[in-house]
Amino acid sequence: MKKPKFSTLFLLGFGFFGISIVWPLYNAYVPIFLKDFSLSSTSIGFIMTIDNIFAIFMLPLIGVLSDQTRTRLGRRMPYILFGAPLAGLFFALIPITRELHLLWFMMLNIIFMNFFMALFRSPVIALMPDITPSKYRSQANGIINFMGGLGALIAYFVGKPLYDKNYALPFWLGALVMVIALILVVFFIKEDEKYRIKNEEKIKLNNVFKKSFSELIVNLKEVFASKEKSLLMMLLSILFWFVGYNALETFFTSYAKFRVGISESTGALILGFFSLTFMLFSIPAGFIGYKIGRKKAMSIGLLIVVSITILTMISVWTINEVKLLTYIMFILFALGGIGWGMVNVNSLPTVVDMTVEEKVGGYTGLYYFFSMSANIIAPPLAGFFIDKMGYDSLIIFSAVFFIIAIITLQYVKKGDVR
Repeated sequence: MKKPKFSTLFLLGFGFFGISIVWPLYNAYVPIFLKDFSLSSTSIGFIMTIDNIFAIFMLPLIGVLSDQTRTRLGRRMPYILFGAPLAGLFFALIPITRELHLLWFMMLNIIFMNFFMALFRSPVIALMPDITPSKYRSQANGIINFMGGLGALIAYFVGKPLYDKNYALPFWLGALVMVIALILVVFFIKEDEKYRIKNEEKIKLNNVFKKSFSELIVNLKEVFASKEKSLLMMLLSILFWFVGYNALETFFTSYAKFRVGISESTGALILGFFSLTFMLFSIPAGFIGYKIGRKKAMSIGLLIVVSITILTMISVWTINEVKLLTYIMFILFALGGIGWGMVNVNSLPTVVDMTVEEKVGGYTGLYYFFSMSANIIAPPLAGFFIDKMGYDSLIIFSAVFFIIAIITLQYVKKGDVR
């Protein structure tokens, strides 16, 4: 396998770009929409786990299923081509369901949107290790995460003025951009010929599903039954840091509005600065992981993230001037994006480098199994603490889980650059 061209990775990055436009908008504004129905933070937290409930079951299975799939387009592309347009359609309908003020209709729309997002996420992510040798995967993941950060950046910075003008506009534009970006991936990224079939060849879908499910069970057994615990400890680290991160991402705009006293769009803009520095540091983070080792880079990144959560908590407790506090939070979250870049860019390559090429999709699915498990745990649990103890508990909650992730990460002995 040859080192992929920068242009190829840049084009592949449009997959991350499209996905990363949708989720920041979804996480920033849907909890605010759900407050219209007088729901508790715990209830909103449960609703915000719907995407992760789908993901925890679908992403590992779809990852393995795509490993076994063979079509004229390849093994990953059919899932993207089918799932992305339908996900975009239901995402665009979210503000319309808010306008109708029918909770059951909004819930149904959210369920369909999350189902179709889960259908193509693993295949998009698995394309990177498909076309990249082991020693270049941190750098390649850096380029792709740069594109993902750019998508999130556009969501936050362009989303704020659009939201202030009409709350539906960010959703409509985000859906359109996501679909276009993923269609570009399908047209310009060509999978290896060995993953394609000719017109006259047939493939039994039922056999593929059976084989895929069996492979998924084998992968999960490898995680828990292996005497060498590096994969388990890595996946637990991913679980813990995503619990901390998702709690912040889900409730930060609510925290900004109801605790700090700034608008939800300004809170989303603060998250935008986090995404800005994450984007800018994604490529350097990949090279740092290559030079000093992925585990060391992720540990440093987590220490930075823990530091900014603690400093945010202290600032909110001690500074009464809202304008000054807002500026400080912009600075802190910008620094946090640097740390998150070092964590996020180096984590997926660490997981997939613990297996062979034929099982990359399955291990990508395992990565998402644990990260999405975290995203199921985080919103309702963080919402419960907010209901019982107030919004200050949100920052403490996240900091604790980031610290636990630092501890478990130290037990990872495999998965560095081969």
